Amino acid sequence: MTEPLETPDGTVADSTGNWVDTMAPAMSRPYLRLSRADRPIGTWLLFVPCLWGLALACLSTGRFGTYDIWTFVGCGIGAFLMRGAGCTWNDITDRDFDGSVERTRSRPIPSGQVSVRGAVIWMAVQALLAFFILITFYDTAIFLGVIALVPVLIYPFAKRFTWWPQVFLGIAFNWGALLAWVAHTDRLGVAPVILYAAGIAWTLFYDTIYAHQDAEDDALIGIKSTARLFGEKSRVWLRGFLTATVCLMGLAVLFAAQDRSILALLVALGGPWALGWHLTWQLAQFDPKDGEGLLKIFRSNRNAGLLPLPFFAAAWFL
Repeated sequence: MTEPLETPDGTVADSTGNWVDTMAPAMSRPYLRLSRADRPIGTWLLFVPCLWGLALACLSTGRFGTYDIWTFVGCGIGAFLMRGAGCTWNDITDRDFDGSVERTRSRPIPSGQVSVRGAVIWMAVQALLAFFILITFYDTAIFLGVIALVPVLIYPFAKRFTWWPQVFLGIAFNWGALLAWVAHTDRLGVAPVILYAAGIAWTLFYDTIYAHQDAEDDALIGIKSTARLFGEKSRVWLRGFLTATVCLMGLAVLFAAQDRSILALLVALGGPWALGWHLTWQLAQFDPKDGEGLLKIFRSNRNAGLLPLPFFAAAWFL
């Protein structure tokens, strides 16, 4: 295995100058880096589907109350904690692979800053705190939250047995669309399931772009990804995922807003249109050889995911 990459003060090579490096207590920094607290984009990508699910649930029922405010807050804190726990689990399982990749070998475990035992304890603490939030929701939502652990546990191993690990990431990262809907309605329905599928297509889009950063290193160590699978045809596949995301979200809106006015429905449909516009812009910027550009596109998905929400909120008032 390649020797750990030395970085100043234990920083991670591809994430420097952030608040963890400059403001967090020195003792906490390796653990916060393990949770990717220095890279908030992952928390946003976990939180945004929750916002979609809650917003469409409120649009569907025509109500928004105090409990929904707690759902919003709880999902936000839970996204931060579960993203941290998931990243910690991912680094535990990938510690040998990470040590062989230039971009990741300075991470806390392969660089020796955190032991595997310490990482396991840290993962358990984060997951337990998230569970305390989960049990404040309806029983159906609690059940869904527990089931969500299955794809989270599987995902780090997916890239070892399938060319489509991004599907498993999508299954895990978009679960909040189902959970937030159920937290509002106490039942599932067609709309949240379709919205969930839209989120998976969106994840396939942005994480295929992200995976192109490591395509060469992944090929050397035998890691599979959609970026490697698609190769020069990635742009065609990305266009397909873009189309699927927009169409599926639009269909979810139709089911969620079927009892609302025509004007409300038309306004809500502006949400998937706005998201599609941003993804089209991302596709135009896509260059698989430009590592910095790929990371910039990937990070822009926070803004992309938030674009539908003003349309959903406006439709609620109509």
